[in-house]
Amino acid sequence: MGIIIAILIIGFIILFHELGHFALAKANGIRVDEFSLGLGPTLFGKKIGGTLFSVKLLPFGGACMMGEDDAEDVSEGSFNSKSVWARISVIAAGPVFNLILAWIFCTVLVGAAGYRSAEVIEVNNGYAAQEAGMQPGDVIKEINGRNVHLWDDISLYTLTHPSETSYEVVYERDGEEYTVQVEARKLAGDTAPRLGVTGGELEQPGILGSMQYGCYKLKYWMDYTVDCLRMLATGQVGLKDMSGPVGLAAVADDIYQSAAPAGLASVVLSLMNFGTLLSANLGVVNLLPLPALDGGRLIFLFIEAVRRKRVPPEKEGMVHFAGFVLLMALMVVIMFNDIMRLF
Repeated sequence: MGIIIAILIIGFIILFHELGHFALAKANGIRVDEFSLGLGPTLFGKKIGGTLFSVKLLPFGGACMMGEDDAEDVSEGSFNSKSVWARISVIAAGPVFNLILAWIFCTVLVGAAGYRSAEVIEVNNGYAAQEAGMQPGDVIKEINGRNVHLWDDISLYTLTHPSETSYEVVYERDGEEYTVQVEARKLAGDTAPRLGVTGGELEQPGILGSMQYGCYKLKYWMDYTVDCLRMLATGQVGLKDMSGPVGLAAVADDIYQSAAPAGLASVVLSLMNFGTLLSANLGVVNLLPLPALDGGRLIFLFIEAVRRKRVPPEKEGMVHFAGFVLLMALMVVIMFNDIMRLF
């Protein structure tokens, strides 16, 4: 069941990504040769308005073929015939659509299940927060310079910054803001150092509140992705901690099995939360300035915008090809680790 669920979720998220490219290409008058559901050999398709809409054999995502790699094609309606800013909007639209999809998911989730506020419910004895004068009812606004809107923001920061033991906490009380320095402590019975505050009271906002806190929840998942990438780059986590399609299928199955006893609504919301993580992750990662990713293509387009001259296509192509090879090698390593974890 996990494999089917993972294929459907990942496929939909990637397809939505490609829909972003497609929508902005059409808006800029760029010819789209093919928009496909899935990858591999074509099972069937139909040409509508100059675009072949097709269904492929492998149910993994999709593709939007605009001829952007054909540098010599500058004919009417071709990708390379358009202004550099039009091309930038088309390339950026894929990741942006992923972030929009993640926000839609977050809004639905907040509307259905609420959110955990950043209000302190209890100040625990023996910890630095108590000594700093924090009290129940205080609303935490920042931790070490990062804005806090949800209690999850606090948990995420302390989890992804394990080397930091002292935190500058900004909190609000009766309309006034206070700043204190709080040192994490590990007392008897603790599994990890703690600030000494508990909170996260469940709030149920209305429609507009759900849209607002949906933005905050999206920011949480974007921060989560960036923090994980930072930890990977600094060696705090390794490749063995990353998951590919096989690992995601196992996670999807675990989520389904855990939520199924609670009913269909629980399954849908749990899998939507999983989809939020994946969509936000795809949006952020694709904007990284790395070859073969949308962010890498954007770098070359921004260079073109500044120097008013395109980088030689053959040189750009070589950079993206090298990036693609490295990306495929990384995927092989991650998939190998996923398979080994199953045994």
